[in-house]
Amino acid sequence: MRKLNDKDIADMIGAEFTPENDSAKEVRKSLHLSTRIPKPEILPAHPIIDFHNHTEEEAWTMLSNLIDQRPKSATIITGASGILKIKFQQWVKESIISPYILSCKPLNNGSYEIKFHKKS
Repeated sequence: MRKLNDKDIADMIGAEFTPENDSAKEVRKSLHLSTRIPKPEILPAHPIIDFHNHTEEEAWTMLSNLIDQRPKSATIITGASGILKIKFQQWVKESIISPYILSCKPLNNGSYEIKFHKKS
């Protein structure tokens, strides 16, 4: 995108441009030249659920709610050790949610990427 120069502004207001010209100030104001355009918020491509500081029951509820939404994939952070890491691995393999899960691969020692079957 090309920046506006003094001639462009003068053409827009139909008068000679000077920074003190009231018409030029109005054009600048209407074009919002004095404000910055905020960067768009970058949303994650898929849900991220962190089990840290949650009980086993809360983690199960969070995972069940995720299954209800059925995104294509999600990242689950269990932590590198602890009961929720063990429970999550069990849930993926041997629970009522396992038929919904297409794959589960470790991203590192405490987080996993899960992919879900398509809704049918």
